Amino acid sequence: MAETAAKKIKIYKLATELNVSSETIIEFLRKKGFEVKNHMSSVTDDMMSAIMGHFKKERDVAERHQRKLQEFRSSRKKETPEKPDKKQAEEAPAETMEGPEPVAVAEQAPLETIPAVESSAEEEQPEKEPPVVQEVVAPEEPVAEKEPVAAQPPSRPGVKRLSPLEQALSRPRRGLTIKGKMEVAKAAQAGPPAEESDEKKKKKKKKKLRDLPKKAAGKPGAAEDEVENKARKRKKVRHAEVDEQEVEKAIRETLAEMEDVSVSARAAIRKRKKKEREEEEQRIQEELERGKTRIRVTEFVTVGELADLMRASVAEVIQKIMGLGIMASINQRLDKDTIQLVADEFGFQVDFESEFTADVLADTPDALEDLKPRPPVVTIMGHVDHGKTSLLDYIRRANVVAGEAGGITQHIGAYEVTLPDGKQITFLDTPGHEAFTAMRARGAKVTDIVVLVVAADDNVMPQTVEAISHAQAAGVPIVIAMNKTDKADANPERIKQQLSEKGVLVEEWGGKYQAVELSAKSGKNVGQLLEKILLEAEVLDLKANPGRLARGVIIESELDKGKGIIATVLVQKGSLKIGDSFVSGVWSGRARAMFDERGKRVEVTTPSQPVQLLGFDGIPQAGDEFIVLSSEREAREISLKRQQLKREQDFRQRRLITLDDLSEQIKQGQVKDLPIIVKGDVDGSVEALSDSLMKLATGEVKVVVIHKGVGGISESDVLLAAASRAVIIGFHVRPNLNARRLAESEEVDIRLYSIIYDAINEVKSALEGMLAPSLSEEILATIEVRETFKISKIGTIAGCHVQDGKIVRNNKVRIVRDGLIVFDGAIASLKRFKEDVREVEQGFECGIMLDGFNDIKVGDIIEAYKIVETKRKLA
Repeated sequence: MAETAAKKIKIYKLATELNVSSETIIEFLRKKGFEVKNHMSSVTDDMMSAIMGHFKKERDVAERHQRKLQEFRSSRKKETPEKPDKKQAEEAPAETMEGPEPVAVAEQAPLETIPAVESSAEEEQPEKEPPVVQEVVAPEEPVAEKEPVAAQPPSRPGVKRLSPLEQALSRPRRGLTIKGKMEVAKAAQAGPPAEESDEKKKKKKKKKLRDLPKKAAGKPGAAEDEVENKARKRKKVRHAEVDEQEVEKAIRETLAEMEDVSVSARAAIRKRKKKEREEEEQRIQEELERGKTRIRVTEFVTVGELADLMRASVAEVIQKIMGLGIMASINQRLDKDTIQLVADEFGFQVDFESEFTADVLADTPDALEDLKPRPPVVTIMGHVDHGKTSLLDYIRRANVVAGEAGGITQHIGAYEVTLPDGKQITFLDTPGHEAFTAMRARGAKVTDIVVLVVAADDNVMPQTVEAISHAQAAGVPIVIAMNKTDKADANPERIKQQLSEKGVLVEEWGGKYQAVELSAKSGKNVGQLLEKILLEAEVLDLKANPGRLARGVIIESELDKGKGIIATVLVQKGSLKIGDSFVSGVWSGRARAMFDERGKRVEVTTPSQPVQLLGFDGIPQAGDEFIVLSSEREAREISLKRQQLKREQDFRQRRLITLDDLSEQIKQGQVKDLPIIVKGDVDGSVEALSDSLMKLATGEVKVVVIHKGVGGISESDVLLAAASRAVIIGFHVRPNLNARRLAESEEVDIRLYSIIYDAINEVKSALEGMLAPSLSEEILATIEVRETFKISKIGTIAGCHVQDGKIVRNNKVRIVRDGLIVFDGAIASLKRFKEDVREVEQGFECGIMLDGFNDIKVGDIIEAYKIVETKRKLA
């Protein structure tokens, strides 16, 4: 093989040596990366080493085959007698042919010794014939008996070389052996020899061998001639008698090895292809299995959307999030870390959709020399009706409460206050109702200081504790404002004690939290509260860079009929100017106009300043980040990409009913849904109302918010409600004329509310009406059977005594015998003194005949009862 590789042989030649097909070698080389055109390409050293390494088995088989072939050829050479010299052949005495065997003569000229016919010729003949050695010598030179004659070279003139086919045709029939030569003329005179059987020929041959020593006994040199004749005879017999079975066996082994090589090569190819196919199927199956436990989300996913992607209930997801110490609502957006933690709790892996503009939106730190002081952002938090808005109203010297429906705050408001000494403070007023948890959480995230308002005439309420949790989670300082201290029943010490139980210890009690006893109505100690706020701000050393592109957060968003989409933006860094291009959430836009909380136009907004901004392409969601970009085209590209990702996420969120879902519904029983469409004036209120309504769900009934949005009730909302049989709830919005007419024709129920309490209570009542009533049993009377009367053609009548209660004829009754119920049915007739009666009171006797039951015995107890349906309430 090394010599073959050194000569750079062709592929087809190497395939012949390895006993494999050229296509197999070409396919292998191409998989290894070699460039091979066809089977005539030369084999390089690298190709040769690769081929020899891969086709090792085929190479070993080919080498073994070559060794066997060489051994066979060497054994043939040993069996063939040595050719005598030319002089010895001429001096050798000619022997006449003994016996009647025929001779073969080829044009009176000596020929070469003809070897045994090859295997291909033997396969063509029907009978296997032993190999025959045919010797033809010139007729004028007699040859001694059974002495081999040297073959003449083929180049001798006058000698015709026979082809293999002619040699095969000239072979004598089976059993005929050429013993010598004879003159043709003498043979013709002698006539044809008589045909003898094989047994006679063998006997004749043995007799001749026995007589040979006797004939040569009296001749000089007879012993030497006898030994020489025996040696010649032995050599001739060895040459003539080739083991045909060995030849056939060697041929069969060679063909079997060739077949094994081809079969093993094909089997190896099939095995390799099968293995590749199995590996591919296994890889696909693993991908599918991994896909079941992997979810793809964007940074805009909410709690409800995450629950749908993980096929889990919203309540379970919120419970897990609260277990992590985070207060979240169903519509609240989560950061990446929280999404990963929650998904890991449910056994899912999260793949975040990467944005090609992530580097553009990345925030860069500001240099220290560029930072300048900024006003603090203060969030006022506390329980409902504890005086948060009244306190802010006194600070702003404006009547904000008069504009709130029901006297409670239902929106998050941002206001900027300038103090008499020229210092500014930005206040965020958050709702105190339990439905506005998400708003309070947003307010705590964007603030610097939290003012916790607690009514001195009340207690520390649940929303107060929740506000403390939000502030502590955000890591911001807290200032306690104990309001309504001017009331007679005010007890600030009780408030301090309850706060200490929640981990909030005021400075007077040795803690770190500042506390002020004030009255928002009279203005008592309000100035002291502002001083403490400025002190906390001074300690925090709040600074920002006003000379960069603005970055901020969306506090609230709404849809105004005249102005369009309006969003309250709190700028945290940089300066926002008219004409700036920005992106917020999935929407982009351009600042067309800015107003403060009193409706005055603003041209430039500095850090910590809240403004109402116009110019959004869509309604942003409260809590979204607000980023100003240098190019409007860049902002639009980011917005389009985010909208595409949001649509893909919504599409993946769609779920089809599976057999597992049907099985789960069967296990839980039939669940009744109340579909609702929520429309509101601002995004925060819509979010809070939807969250509160969905929390009313139980195991039997639940609220399904099929659509929610900001703005008035339109015709499309009515059509959607008609198609899904939903109820439309409007919060601070009203339907237009066409929508109202369409709702009347389609019989769609539209409910309008201005206070969130009313909306929640009415939906709760509707859900209670959908609940199946609870059934209870009430025992009306207990009757003892004292005697029985059997009347033919009528049945058995029980003579009874009413022990307790009053029995009525249409009551349901049951018979109790030895503590077991033997009958449960109705009364056929109720009589007293042969007269039918409607009822029998306690202590009286009567006759009772049951409907379809006559096996009444003395001592049985008859119980009269009725089934009472009770309306259920939501827990």
